Amino acid sequence: MNQNPTIIFVCEHGAAKSIIAAAYFNKLANETYPGLHVIARGTHPDQELSPKTIIGLREDGLTPTESIPQKLAFSDLEPAQRIITFCELPNEYTQRAVIEHWDDVPPVSDDYEKARNAIIVHLNQLINSK
Repeated sequence: MNQNPTIIFVCEHGAAKSIIAAAYFNKLANETYPGLHVIARGTHPDQELSPKTIIGLREDGLTPTESIPQKLAFSDLEPAQRIITFCELPNEYTQRAVIEHWDDVPPVSDDYEKARNAIIVHLNQLINSK
């Protein structure tokens, strides 16, 4: 994993949406921006990645960027160019980086494909805006 990530994806549990976004960003952006990597974090991380996320990514031919959910830390913010969040961030994080909210993504637990497709739409807009 890149020691100096430029983008952090954050979801509440760090187990689904942020993991999907990071895996797909690396796939899509690698073609346009080789060497640009991201990390996935959670505000209240689960013990393990969402099984639906692992299965869905495997079926899509991708590997999660993290093996277990990781808690968002202040040290993650220092090298971050941008934070993209699927949940509300604690106040202590909101003044430390550029934050973009993607709050229209449905729960992965309800429908992996719908969540993935919504994330990919956002990712394509992000990548094409750089």
